[in-house]
Amino acid sequence: MIELVSAQRCIACDKCVEVCPTDVFERGPDGIPLLVRQEDCQTCFLCEANCPVDALFVSPLTRPLPQDPAVRDEAGLVRRGLLGSYRRDIGWGEGRTPGALRAVGPALGPAAPPIIS
Repeated sequence: MIELVSAQRCIACDKCVEVCPTDVFERGPDGIPLLVRQEDCQTCFLCEANCPVDALFVSPLTRPLPQDPAVRDEAGLVRRGLLGSYRRDIGWGEGRTPGALRAVGPALGPAAPPIIS
């Protein structure tokens, strides 16, 4: 569930607003997206994955955590490496290794020669 939009990091690009399939955001008066329908969040991580400045935190839980201020403590999320962590983990963003290149699996051999019939 989307828990935080960092007003300090946000560049008001509206990418999170555009990619959200359930329309949880509205553009605030200063251009910073506001969470106006948090309960509609599907925890799809599209907003966090598409944020070019890692200004969002989506908790992996599917319900908001109103009693847990830690998920809205921006400095604490930064210290713990959680702000924008999904985007980092999948390797999106300049200078990051794409997740597919870090995947664990069997080694693949050389390509098979084409079958000529």
